[in-house]
Amino acid sequence: MDAERQQNQNALHSWLAGEFLLVALLSAALALWGSYPNLPSTFDLPRLQLALDTAIALTSALVAVLTGIRFSVDSRRMDLLLCAGFSVAALSILAFEIAPTLDGSAIGKPEAWASLIGRILSAALISAAAFARGQARRPDRALPVALGAGVLALLVIWSGTRTLAQALANSDTPSGLELPLTFAFTLLALLYLGAVVGFGLRFRRWLEDLDSWLALAATLWLFSSLNFVFKPLLPGERAALGDFLRLLACGLLVVGVWRAIRAAEFGRAVSEERARVARDIHDGLAQYLFALTTHLNMLRAGAELEDVLPRLEEVAALAQQEARFAVLALSSAGGSAPFDAALRRYVEFLSADGELEVDVEIDADIRLAPDEQIEIFRIVQEGLGNVRKHANAAWAEIRIAEKNGRRTVTVRDDGDGFGDPDPGAGQGLKSMRRRAASIGGDFTLSSKLGVGTTLEVALRT
Repeated sequence: MDAERQQNQNALHSWLAGEFLLVALLSAALALWGSYPNLPSTFDLPRLQLALDTAIALTSALVAVLTGIRFSVDSRRMDLLLCAGFSVAALSILAFEIAPTLDGSAIGKPEAWASLIGRILSAALISAAAFARGQARRPDRALPVALGAGVLALLVIWSGTRTLAQALANSDTPSGLELPLTFAFTLLALLYLGAVVGFGLRFRRWLEDLDSWLALAATLWLFSSLNFVFKPLLPGERAALGDFLRLLACGLLVVGVWRAIRAAEFGRAVSEERARVARDIHDGLAQYLFALTTHLNMLRAGAELEDVLPRLEEVAALAQQEARFAVLALSSAGGSAPFDAALRRYVEFLSADGELEVDVEIDADIRLAPDEQIEIFRIVQEGLGNVRKHANAAWAEIRIAEKNGRRTVTVRDDGDGFGDPDPGAGQGLKSMRRRAASIGGDFTLSSKLGVGTTLEVALRT
């Protein structure tokens, strides 16, 4: 527990140090450009402006898609607001900055003001996401409603900016636009400052990797807005240093959200593995413990000890063997014991009494994924268990090799065999089919009377 707490403190201190360094560097750069007005801070290059707008729109759209995927999995309000915020950002840039310039014309004031207000709406949604808690009540409807509301808001903004442009029609001088622009970018900076604080507090509390990336991106957006506070520009007029910071922030978020999705996938894999372990315990060890309880109750009811004791000893031995098999299976999947070594040890346990000889042949070039290892181990265990119980066999073989371009696992024996190759009553057979399907494998079973039985799993390519 102390080690985990120390690790969390180290992660928090590392983030704080990085955030402080970033703020210091951006503040120094902002002070430098403020102290030396002659330093270039804008670039009158229409193609550069279009390239920046396109890149920011694409990265914003990608972040919106990724956060939408996260919302579809966890239904968290934070992801919903992030998806809506980045969708608004991407759509406003596309509609008000990129589309008007496709025919070679310049961006008009209505489009420029609509784009700026779209940025403010996007920043408000992102800042609200930093303080959102819990899950959406109706996740199946929440995302379409949020996206629809965002599109409607952009239409309202577009309609309103026409009236605003007419009101400012006589204010063509930079001084006439400076005050409303300064106010707009100051509001934008305040919203991003709230996002920095909110995501920083989230990271301090839960230490989620995505929150640190969002705080980092919000810091870049904050200084991008401050850049425009000191040198106000309508969107689309000229490329500015603040636009590069916006693009950098979106690019970093693509990485951060992708890492968060991968972490969520790992979390689901852990949950699935826990469910599989619970199923194995239920199907294996729990059944033997139930049998032990049943025989003990027979003794309590007055059954003769001489009749019940051999059964108790047999069931206890089987339960012990099942526990060993479970440990071997888990250790092979977790990487603490090689799969082939675990499989050979299982065979040694199974054939220790000399009743069944088992040959194991594993191609050294064959690689099994962790999920394949655990399921193949259980399929082999079930198959050889059937051989011992029902086949009356003296010899069996386990072979893992390549066949017809696919990795295959084969278990065959020289037992009595049976006529029906797919007996519907066998729960073990159903379990093996289910396990093979869970790892994308094809399960086949063939048997002939007096010849023996062969089961084969052809794994995914």
